[in-house]
Amino acid sequence: MKPSQVNIVKMMIPKVSIALLHVNDTVRQGLEVMRYHGYTAIPVVDDKEGYLGSVTEGDFLRHILTTGKSDLKSHEQYRIGEIFRKDFCKPLPIYAPLNELVSVSFEQNFIPIVDDRNSFCGIVTRRSLIEALYLDEF
Repeated sequence: MKPSQVNIVKMMIPKVSIALLHVNDTVRQGLEVMRYHGYTAIPVVDDKEGYLGSVTEGDFLRHILTTGKSDLKSHEQYRIGEIFRKDFCKPLPIYAPLNELVSVSFEQNFIPIVDDRNSFCGIVTRRSLIEALYLDEF
C-alpha cells in the first residue's frame, strides 16, 4: 500500500464509538468512564469537540496522591482540565501519510485523528492500523 493510497477513515474508530471526556467533566466522571470501559487513556476534547490531549491512569493516580483523597465523591470538585496532559497522545490530521501513522503508532497505543479545524474525528489504534494493512495485503 502506498502512503498516497491510505484512507484513514477506513481504519479509524469514529468518536461516536469510543469513550471521550470533555475538559469540564469532573475527575469523578473521568474515573468512572475509565473504570467502566477499562481504558488506560481517554481523549479529552473542548466544548466544540476540539482535541486537547488525553488523560491517563497515571494522571488520575497523581491527582489522587496529590489531593490525598481516595473517595470518588471528593473528586467532583476537580475538573479533567486540571489533570490531563496536553502533550500526551499527539494527534495526526485525517490526511496524514501512512509512514507517519506507523511511526506514531510505535510510541502511542492510539492516535487521535483531527480535521483541519482540530476537531476530534476519532482514533486509529495499533490494532485497527495492523488490520487495515493486513486486510489490504491479502
